[in-house]
Amino acid sequence: MMWLTWRQFRAQAITVAVVLAAAAIFLGVTAPHLLNLYDSTGLSACHASCGQIASNFLKAIGGPDKTVFEAAIAVMYGLPALIGIFWGAPLIARELEAGTHQLAWNQSVSRTRWTVIKLGLIGSVAVATAGLLSLMIGWWASPIDSAMNFGQPFSGPYLPRLSPLVFASRGVAPLGYAAFAFALGVTMGVFIRKTLPAMAVTLAIFVAVQVLMPIYVRPHLMPPVQATAPFNAFENNELTISSPGNRMTLVGNFSRPGAWILSNNTVTPSGQVFTGPAGAACTGNYPPNACNAWVNTLHLRQQVAYQPASRFWPLQFIETGIYLVLAAGLGWSCVWRIRRRRI
Repeated sequence: MMWLTWRQFRAQAITVAVVLAAAAIFLGVTAPHLLNLYDSTGLSACHASCGQIASNFLKAIGGPDKTVFEAAIAVMYGLPALIGIFWGAPLIARELEAGTHQLAWNQSVSRTRWTVIKLGLIGSVAVATAGLLSLMIGWWASPIDSAMNFGQPFSGPYLPRLSPLVFASRGVAPLGYAAFAFALGVTMGVFIRKTLPAMAVTLAIFVAVQVLMPIYVRPHLMPPVQATAPFNAFENNELTISSPGNRMTLVGNFSRPGAWILSNNTVTPSGQVFTGPAGAACTGNYPPNACNAWVNTLHLRQQVAYQPASRFWPLQFIETGIYLVLAAGLGWSCVWRIRRRRI
């Protein structure tokens, strides 16, 4: 049974091997330029107060490297979805549509074993594919990720690896995404029994989960760090006045290298978010310093919630564990459904 499953999947496996080999060659050829730039700016030898050096390195990165950085993120986002759509959804749905499951289920191999082998073998290849590609891309982008952890006075198109956009393309998280997407696709195929509808539903559910996870779940996987400080309007802050009612929005500067800022609010002494109204010094023909001085008389405070850069790996492992548990649950539902389905 395992040999038959492998023969059915052989073309996809060869294609993936070729793509991974090509990616390894391409990244291996382009990485030395980025590593040499990292060394030449002095960032590799820097251990403290490296913000400006990190800024110089990020500014010096050329257009081709920027394109590779952005394309790599897009690839890591798309790979699990493609695995779920093209490997997971057709795996059993195609057998049910063609009727070949009737022959397979009348052989000496039990339905449970038939399902487990298909899920285990191809699911393992899916997880290994995502893991290898994530490893290669993480190695290539390590100079940029390191610079972002030193400080980001200038980030340009680059973000810390803990930020939602980059997080899903680094570390071990793509393994969990691939396992979940594959199991989701197989499950939709088993229950819907039609390949194309199963592919469409798989894509819709997977995209929804990937959008909702960084918004509602990931920020709370570990309690955020809370920081409170007096708000000083004379520092480089953001001040917006809008009509009607001269509503006033103040956003204070907050910098923690590599951190993921979850919220940044300016509050009144009573703890309410400050919304104005703006005083006369901020709406009339007064010097800018007059507005800043008036704001400081309000004794406002800045409250920030964030996940520090040191939590990248704990959050990676926790989130990966969640996706693996979901994948295991979906796999069990497939086995349960097939064991009880009539031929």
